[in-house]
Parts: sequence; C-alpha cells; structure tokens
Amino acid sequence: MISIKTPEEIELLRIAGKITGDTHNYLKKFVKPGVTTGELDKLAYDYILSRGCTPSFKGYDGFPGTICTSVNDEVVHGIPGNRVLEEGDIISLDIGACYKGYHGDSAWTYPVGKISKKCEDLLEWTRESLFEGLSVIKDGAHVGDIGAAVSKCARRHNLGVVRELVGHGVGTDVHEDPDVPNYGFAGTGPVLKEGMVIAVEPMLNLGTPKIYILDDDWTIITADGKPSAHFEHTVLVTKDGYEILTKR
Repeated sequence: MISIKTPEEIELLRIAGKITGDTHNYLKKFVKPGVTTGELDKLAYDYILSRGCTPSFKGYDGFPGTICTSVNDEVVHGIPGNRVLEEGDIISLDIGACYKGYHGDSAWTYPVGKISKKCEDLLEWTRESLFEGLSVIKDGAHVGDIGAAVSKCARRHNLGVVRELVGHGVGTDVHEDPDVPNYGFAGTGPVLKEGMVIAVEPMLNLGTPKIYILDDDWTIITADGKPSAHFEHTVLVTKDGYEILTKR
C-alpha cells in the first residue's frame, strides 16, 4: 500500500534525509586511492551514530555493512571490507540513516583520483538522468513518467538501464511501495500524490544492462564487466513538484 505521509512524518523524514546527505558530504573527502571500503564503512557508522541516527542498512535482511560500497562493475549492494581503492576506480556509496524510525536513502558515485573520460561521462550522464527523472514529479504525475524520463536520458547517451533493480517508497521502512522503475511509459503506473515520499535511483551501465549476483548473495555486477553508476535521492512529492530530502 502506498502511504501519504503526515506533516509530522514528513518532518522526521526531512531530518533523516538531511543526515543521510550530510553523511555523503562527510565521506566524500575520504574517497581516495589507498582507503579501504571497510574504512569508509566505519567512518559512516561512527558519523551516523554521532548524529543521533542508526544505519538503515546494517542488518537489513542480513546485510553486514553500514553502507553499500560498489566499485567499478559492481552495480549495487557491494559489501564493505578489505578492498583497497585504486586510482581510476569509481565507487558508489549507498547510505541510509534512520531517525526516530524514519529513513533517508541516497546513493552517489564518486571518482577515485583521476578517472577515464568514459567514466567521467558515465557519472555525469547518470546524475543527469536522476534529475531528469525528478523533473517530472508532482501531484498527479505517474510513476511511469519518472522511468520514461530516466530511460530517455540513458538512450540518448547509449547507456544500459538496469531493469531488475528499482527505486521505491521510503518511510518507516527503507523500502516501501511503490516500486519506481528506471524505465517505462509516461502516463502509466501509480499516480503520485502530494505527501508521498519516494527514492528515485537510476543505475546505468557503460555496456549491457544485464546483471548477475555474486556468491555472497549481495553484490550485483554487470554481466560484461563494464562500469556502472548509481545516483539516488529521496524526495517528497509536492503539489507542484518535489522537495529533495537528501540534499547534499
């Protein structure tokens, strides 16, 4: 069931979203060659707790980390550990913070040192697709409008759109109804209403859209080994548009 949030719930979601965005701002300066994904995870854990929140993802369906750290061809759900970041890598940090039972959720893909022009373009275009998807949100729009806008941008840049993984509602659960795919047709799907809170999160690949999951039952990678980028904001649907709750 798709829920309309009360003003009191929206305020709690604003706080959770702000702390999620602040965690990104805090972590990004540590993303550099030589750091491990586990070190980034520990920094995120300590920071989220210091802000009066708990990590949304730690223990979620058994996930062991505070954040998801997905490097290069890893699309999502990379498990933090001993992997050392190297010059030229890209890394997607997916962060969730829970404040008084309400969640913020945001992912961003960062360059590690100097990256290739192809990866620079991938990051720019995937971020562009996020904001094109957000631009159609308002009371009375359809979920399909978002996916149509995202996929139109992806096609313009010849990027693969991951179809098996989608955005979602956000509230007292980090994943609520409705699903928000990154593909589809305008005018289709559930109608957006003022007071809904959703996460829009394009996952675009430099090559094939096909993916598969590793033996750890979490990490999802591209089928051709080419890089993937992931950008996500949690937003509130308003009468005339949207409000980003996970501002950076």
